[in-house]
Amino acid sequence: MIKKEMIAMLLAGGQGSRLGVLTAKVAKPAVAFGGKYRIIDFPLSNCINSGIDTVGVLTQYQPLRLNSHIGIGIPWDLDKNIGGVSVLPPYEKSTNSEWYTGTANAIYQNIDYMDSFNPDYVLILSGDHIYKMDYETMLSYHKANNADITIASIPVPWEEASRFGVVITDENKKILEFEEKPKNPRSNLASMGIYIFSWPVLKEALIKLSEQPACDFGKHIIPYCHENGKRIFAYQFEGYWKDVGTLGSYWEANMELVDLVPVFNLYDSYWNIYTKCDVLPPQYISAESNVDRSLISEGSEINGDVYHSIIGCGVTIGKGAVVRDSIIMDNVVIGDGAVIEKAIISDDVVIGDNVKMGMGEYAESQYDKRVYTFDIVTVGEHTTIPANVTIGKNVAISGETVPEDYPDGYLPSGGYIIKAGDCV
Repeated sequence: MIKKEMIAMLLAGGQGSRLGVLTAKVAKPAVAFGGKYRIIDFPLSNCINSGIDTVGVLTQYQPLRLNSHIGIGIPWDLDKNIGGVSVLPPYEKSTNSEWYTGTANAIYQNIDYMDSFNPDYVLILSGDHIYKMDYETMLSYHKANNADITIASIPVPWEEASRFGVVITDENKKILEFEEKPKNPRSNLASMGIYIFSWPVLKEALIKLSEQPACDFGKHIIPYCHENGKRIFAYQFEGYWKDVGTLGSYWEANMELVDLVPVFNLYDSYWNIYTKCDVLPPQYISAESNVDRSLISEGSEINGDVYHSIIGCGVTIGKGAVVRDSIIMDNVVIGDGAVIEKAIISDDVVIGDNVKMGMGEYAESQYDKRVYTFDIVTVGEHTTIPANVTIGKNVAISGETVPEDYPDGYLPSGGYIIKAGDCV
C-alpha cells in the first residue's frame, strides 16, 4: 500500500469576485502576479520546497487556464509516478452530481483520493495567498504539541480582524476559542486558511458533517472538532503573507515587489518560486526609454517610459508612452503616446495611441461599490480601447470598446464599460 506522511490539498476553485473584471474569465489562483508568475505558484512552490510531493488541486470556477498552467506539475518537480500533482474537479457520482459547495465539502468529495495515500497528516491550503512558508516546520510544531489540528495564524491590524477567522489561545498557543469573521473581534490573531489535520480526525469530521450544507472549515469543521475536545493549536507565522482578495490588496502586493528594499523577495535562491515558463526572447528596452523601479518580464519591448510598475511577458509599450504605478499583464499592447496611471491591465489588451488612463479626481463607482473602491483603473482581458480617449480613475472596462462608447472621447471617474458576455 502507498504510504505518505503528509499530503496537501490545495483549494483553487474560487472565483475571487472582489477582483472584478480580472476574474471574469479566469479563476483567482490563475491571475498573474509579479510579472511572470500566477498566484497559485506560491503555495505549489511552498509544497515542493517543504518536501511535500503529493498535492491535490481542487478546481471548479473557470478551470481551463489553471489546468493548462499546472499541467502535470513539471515546473514544481511534481510530475511523479506516485503522488505528484493531481487536478481534482467536481465529478459525477453514481447517485448524484454536485458542485463543491464549501471548502470542507470540496475536501470531503475527494476523501477517496486522500485515503489512497494512507497519510498520517493532511495539509489544507488556499490557492490565493502570496507568502513563503516551510510546512515541514509547521508539521514539526504539530507533532511536538501532539495536536489533532494546527492552524497557521498571523497577527493582523485590529481594524482588519473582522475579515478573518480569529483564534483565542492560552499561553501555550492552544486554541480556546475560534470565531469566524466576528463583528467585534476579541483577538487579532487571524487564521491564514492553512491547516494541518491528523488524518483520522479530519476523516471523521468530514464524514460526520457530510450532510451539512456548504460545509466549511472555519464555520463547521473547526468548531465541531473543538466542541468534541480535539487538541487544536495555533502556529504563529512571522513572515510575509498577503491575502490578495481585493483590487487594492492585489495592487499593493505587486507594488511591494518594486520597493527599493522589497518586503517580499522573489530572488531568494534558498526558497525559489517556480512557474510555467514559455520560451520567449529577452526584454528589449530602447535607447529613448526610461525605466525606474520596475519589473520587466521576458519578451517585452519597451519604447516608452515605465515607472514603479510590473510589466508581464510579451508586452509592447509604444514610443512616447508613459506607464506609472501600474500592473500590465501578458501580451498587452500600449500604443504610442499613451499615458497609463495606476491601472491593472489584464492579458491580451490593446490600448490605442494617445489614450490617457487614470486621469482626474477619484469618484465612487457607478458599477459595483463593493469591488471598485480604489483609485485604480481595472481592464479585463481581451479588451480593446480605441485611440485618443481619456479615462478617469476607479473605472472598470471589459470587452472590445469603440469610440462611440466614450462620449466626447471621455469615460469619467467611477464609470464603466462592460460589454455583453463580459459581466462579472
